[in-house]
Amino acid sequence: MHIEEMLDMNFRGNIYIVQNGKVLYERENGFADLPNEIPNTLETKFASASAGKVFVAVGILQLIEQGRIKFDDTLGTLLDMPFHNIDKDVTVRQLLNHTSGVPDYFDESVMDEYEELWIDYPNYKIRHNSDLLPLFLNKPMMYPKGEKFQYNNAGYVLLAMIIEKVTGMYFDRYLKESIFDICGMKSTGYYELDRLPAKCANNYIYCNDTNDYRTNIFSVDVKGTGAGGAFITVRDIIGFWMNLLEGKLISKSFVSDMLRKQSGDGVDGYYGYGMWIMDNPNGKDFAYFEGCDPGVSFISEYNPNHGIISVLVSNYGDNVWREMRKIREVLY
Repeated sequence: MHIEEMLDMNFRGNIYIVQNGKVLYERENGFADLPNEIPNTLETKFASASAGKVFVAVGILQLIEQGRIKFDDTLGTLLDMPFHNIDKDVTVRQLLNHTSGVPDYFDESVMDEYEELWIDYPNYKIRHNSDLLPLFLNKPMMYPKGEKFQYNNAGYVLLAMIIEKVTGMYFDRYLKESIFDICGMKSTGYYELDRLPAKCANNYIYCNDTNDYRTNIFSVDVKGTGAGGAFITVRDIIGFWMNLLEGKLISKSFVSDMLRKQSGDGVDGYYGYGMWIMDNPNGKDFAYFEGCDPGVSFISEYNPNHGIISVLVSNYGDNVWREMRKIREVLY
């Protein structure tokens, strides 16, 4: 069966699939601006939620390769800040692979709605990584460092703060110069919701009570942090993968480490560095990074056995994971 026949034709957003540099399939659907009926195009910049963790991971690995930090360096030696109940001996490696146990401001294992964060702490206050500290600094450790894998947003906020401390630049500026510019990702960046550039899609949340849509401007951080929030285009993500795999961002040995199981037991998934790893008994494992926020859904996956890279993103929170499963069924 052809992939076009399997995919949901009502999926709103962009789907882009390449194999060994050749475009296999592309589709743009839905509106970037719903009331004005401005359609999504290949140039549309989409929010990508937690997918941005992969950029932070690459940034950290670059600094490690440069000898500016080490995997085993600790929070206490790298950051000058009050730690309260946070273990100062948590390492960079543990932050990268989600085994740190640091308190999380949004613990996805117990919290369902990201919007709940902003009931007492307005989202418009979040414009830098340090702005998130009040949401988790006074919480206890979730478990002793290194004990287990548990996906952790605050850990990547701390990694972004490490980038800022070591480089003397805001993390998004560092990522632009050290990743986005190298990859030709001219449309990718961390933009403020009250200061968006041209061609950014609004993200829409369906409201049952009004049978209508509202945007997510009061539902997410006003600007992305180390935990996520980059705006991307599907072709920029392809450019990122190609440059990463070719060793233009970090060495190929570090790329192999990124795409290899570093933590997890399969129950909650496997994780590399900034990447989820999907076990493949019949060949090389698949690697993907993903994101989900109110009105946002994103996944991009690499199948090294067939040289296939897929990017799916929706500004309506449509089910990118279901569509990705269909792509695997047809193309893998």
